[in-house]
Amino acid sequence: MSFYLRGVLVEYGTDMLGPLPNVVVFQFNPEQLQRSLELPSSASAEDRENRGQREPHQVSSVPTETIRLTAHFDASDDLGQNDASSAMPRLFGIGPQLIALEKMTYPSGAGGGAIGAAIDAIGDALGDDSEPSQPRPREQAPRILFIWGPNRVLPVEVRSMSITEKKFDPFLNPVQAEVQIGLAIASFPENSDDVIGKGALDYTNTVKEAQVALNLVRSVELAIETIPF
Repeated sequence: MSFYLRGVLVEYGTDMLGPLPNVVVFQFNPEQLQRSLELPSSASAEDRENRGQREPHQVSSVPTETIRLTAHFDASDDLGQNDASSAMPRLFGIGPQLIALEKMTYPSGAGGGAIGAAIDAIGDALGDDSEPSQPRPREQAPRILFIWGPNRVLPVEVRSMSITEKKFDPFLNPVQAEVQIGLAIASFPENSDDVIGKGALDYTNTVKEAQVALNLVRSVELAIETIPF
């Protein structure tokens, strides 16, 4: 029996034992991934001179990798089942998948901050001069893994998301949609507590190094095959 893997986006906490993760499985794997590498600029001659260095190709960081993909969601198959699996699509269409994706664009705990801000706004409108109900701390960006097969488990940040809802049921729930997603591979400072993200990045980089070694072996084989005797 044949099978195929599906791409997944997983939003997690500091560890997988905390609150339940937010998981979105691609109903249909995107047909293509557009990957871009933004190379850091090399150090200027003045910077090298000030530091007493002569290397001409020094850079301050590694390339920044971004990924763009288009995910498709369709409730048609589920709606045709007429069994328990079609209960949620009949009530909400593909709304739950879209909302789960949207949640990945908001800082962790954004809901509580929004409620507090609303209470403060109501108090201001009523002439309440008391202090705001709660401080507004710096929000934690969501921690997300993009899993694309066993060789790519990448910590990412959602940089952009565009949702096009195409068809609706009688209750105006979306039943078909196209979602364009822009991701950037995350980087971590030395003191980061994101053990899962750092581990995923180390794992994927190890797989890449293994593939580079395999490519070297193959390149040597091809070179030997083409040498005339």
